[in-house]
Amino acid sequence: MVKAIASAVFALAVLTGTAQAESWSLSSGGSKVSFGSIKKGTVGEVHHFGEVSGQVAADGAVKIEIDVASVETWIDIRNERMLKWVFDSVNFPKAVITTQLDMSKLQALKPGETLSMDVTATLALAGHSSDIDASLFVARLSDGKVLVTSDELLMLDTADFNLTEGVEKLRQAAELSSIAQAAPISIRLVFTADEKSAGLSPAVVPAGLKVSAVAAAVTGDAAAGAKAFRRCAACHEVKSEKNKVGPHLVGVVGRAAGSIKDYRYSEAMSSTAIVWTPETLGEFLKDPKKYLPGTKMVAKLKKQKDIDNIIAYLAEGAE
Repeated sequence: MVKAIASAVFALAVLTGTAQAESWSLSSGGSKVSFGSIKKGTVGEVHHFGEVSGQVAADGAVKIEIDVASVETWIDIRNERMLKWVFDSVNFPKAVITTQLDMSKLQALKPGETLSMDVTATLALAGHSSDIDASLFVARLSDGKVLVTSDELLMLDTADFNLTEGVEKLRQAAELSSIAQAAPISIRLVFTADEKSAGLSPAVVPAGLKVSAVAAAVTGDAAAGAKAFRRCAACHEVKSEKNKVGPHLVGVVGRAAGSIKDYRYSEAMSSTAIVWTPETLGEFLKDPKKYLPGTKMVAKLKKQKDIDNIIAYLAEGAE
């Protein structure tokens, strides 16, 4: 009975800690929205917006907000004219992209895997809205980080957003023979799992059920694991909460990955939503770099028996 309860707890930990992360926030530092323009028939230029924010909700609803005042065309007077004549930024300071993602497909992705996804997004810009069909390329960088880019260039027709008059004013002010009324757009969006909704807490064990009971789900031999762990002891401490090259492993079974406050983790580990269960520990120890690209852990364990025994040893230490 205890083992059955513990198994259910581990299943819940995996669901709440990884696959079922309820919401994702846009990482502005790694995200970018760019657009191009063509003047005089043959001269192409690339511009971008510097401030982008957004979120993916639990149901897959996406909302991306672009601060149009952050437009950068590399010519100050052109920035000012574009904000005034094209985007009307005083009255419409934000451009908003909304769409819906199939979260089941996203949740099924493992770190390092990719997929293509066709969506219809709605763009609200300068007081007008229009739908845009988009093909997206999605890459799961880690359990807690996802990259979304445009799989193909998106084309924006200025007439769809009543921008034609503003673009014409730009052309006249710059004394150009022409400015194209269609603009290519590319996007690069990096999302990280929200810690609150991803269940990044060691409290995956219900009140009244001790960690030692959870550890009962482990099948390896702890005594044999103590011997096998000797190869890990140079980098990890299991008897005291002291960090070495790697973080200490006291209470690691049932703990959220990247949660030791005084240890400097890799970005991959600090942003992941993994909870260390026998299953996730087992996969990680087989090939850390494959399971979580970007981790600092390099050592692999080739024998499944050693992996099971070490996990049993670590779980025993949680009692």
